[in-house]
Amino acid sequence: MPKFRLPARVAAMLALVSAHTAAHAQAADPAGSGPINNALLWLQGTLLGTVATTVAVMAVAAIGFMMLTGRMNWRFGATVIIGVFILFGATTIVAGIQSAAG
Repeated sequence: MPKFRLPARVAAMLALVSAHTAAHAQAADPAGSGPINNALLWLQGTLLGTVATTVAVMAVAAIGFMMLTGRMNWRFGATVIIGVFILFGATTIVAGIQSAAG
């Protein structure tokens, strides 16, 4: 008489149920329209939008003025300015790396 293996049967049942659920979830959200994708697009729009650009321009101007008047260390000011360039140039930087990689 075969031995009754409850954990194996439960695992097989869960695999079948999860595959069926995943198939329905994929049909409900076509590619590029999921809630996580929408949240990331909102975050990208917020970080690279008009408000962020305005704040970055004012920050660079304030940092530059403070560096010129001797109120801020040049190394720290350069770090802030390079960080702003990296933030807004990230898309171009990644595209360049991807095209160089093949």
